[in-house]
Amino acid sequence: MDGIFGVALKKDCSEVLFYGTDYHSHLGTEYGGLAVLGKKLSRKIHAISGGQFKSRFYEDYKKMKGKSGIGVISTMEEQPIYLNSKFGHLCIVSNGLITNADCLTNGLQRQGISFSETAKKGVNNTELVAKLINQGSSLVDGIENYFKRIKGSCSILILHKDGIYIARDKLGYSPLIIGKSKEGWAVTTETSAFFNLGFSIEKYVKPGEILLLKHTGFKVLKEEEPNQKTDTFLWIYTGFPASNYEGINTEEVRERCGKFLAKRDNVEADLVAGVPDSGTTHAIGYAIESRMPFRRPLVKYNPGYGRSYIPPSQSIRDHIAKMKLIPIKEIIKGNRIILCEDSIVRGTQLKSYTIQKLWESGAKEIHVRVACPPLLFPSKFDYSTKKKEELVAIRTIRALEGKDIKDVSEYIDSNSKKYKKMVDCIAKELDVTTLKYQTIEDMVKAIGLPKEKLCLYVWTGKV
Repeated sequence: MDGIFGVALKKDCSEVLFYGTDYHSHLGTEYGGLAVLGKKLSRKIHAISGGQFKSRFYEDYKKMKGKSGIGVISTMEEQPIYLNSKFGHLCIVSNGLITNADCLTNGLQRQGISFSETAKKGVNNTELVAKLINQGSSLVDGIENYFKRIKGSCSILILHKDGIYIARDKLGYSPLIIGKSKEGWAVTTETSAFFNLGFSIEKYVKPGEILLLKHTGFKVLKEEEPNQKTDTFLWIYTGFPASNYEGINTEEVRERCGKFLAKRDNVEADLVAGVPDSGTTHAIGYAIESRMPFRRPLVKYNPGYGRSYIPPSQSIRDHIAKMKLIPIKEIIKGNRIILCEDSIVRGTQLKSYTIQKLWESGAKEIHVRVACPPLLFPSKFDYSTKKKEELVAIRTIRALEGKDIKDVSEYIDSNSKKYKKMVDCIAKELDVTTLKYQTIEDMVKAIGLPKEKLCLYVWTGKV
């Protein structure tokens, strides 16, 4: 998932844009970008894999003058994209994944449309969206055109002389929220970007909605789509603790997840801990419910290492996982530890760079408790996991069955014998004393939205 931010003020917006975009740094690791519209449209893009967004853009933003602007923290591709279109000069940022990108690109190329940008996985999705929009009779018609033609999900902001066009993907997988301050208006992926910049939440953009934002306010140009499938992982892992999505706070959801884990558990232990950072709040909830002490046997050195889940290559993910967590032997030695984790995707980092550190530091027992069910399907809507063979649950099922199977319904059912066998095998592979996952039902209850409004595809295989 990427993070996007836009702002329209009565005065120069560059400082607010700089800090608002930086508040999305936990969502991407590869590129950052800013675009500001003043007397002219100025744009800056930097690779941020070797340094933080602030250091890359600190001098740049001071030279970018204008009253409206957009910014992005990107996982895979360079943004914003500039286009001298038939609608005038514009810049666009996007957040999402287009699974039929190659097919759409080939179709446009056959029409004589050229592409100048590339990404590590082929075409630059944001440029593709820009070219699809440019085929419309207006910007709104163009946005509706790309909504209809893409598969996957993609929310966008367009910086234009009219204002900032806002479009949330028609499933509502990725969030967009509008805020108001004394000086104007802003739009964000993460509401945590608002508070310190003086904005209050005014509207959660609905799935499929198209709006135009100016310093005087916003106007709805297209009403919402009927279906909603918001990314469940926002609350479980990817979202910032202080952020709200659909009016529901992330930190509170994670506490409730931990409480549900504790309610279904009967293991005795000396302390409860979380894998920093996102596992920490799940552990706090577990500790509150179980009345066991919360302690920190593992600490993260500093935010500069980022998240080991997001980087595009396994070698980078492994390096971050190895270096960022430091064990405290005095807290670990001789203790029975309940370790709360947000999710287990591949399992390699948890085993090699977390569990191993606890055993080497003298842990007596390690009981892993996971805030979501086993992941059984690669995501259709973001870059997080794209191959089935990456998933530890799928590798385990293949080993148990002796082959790949299409129907994994028994492994989804947490009450089945096959599910329990799968979990036992994963526990053995991870080298932990016991392993338990959250049930789908408890995870949905912890979030508080109706089940049909949440994207549960990675757990159920159903959109």
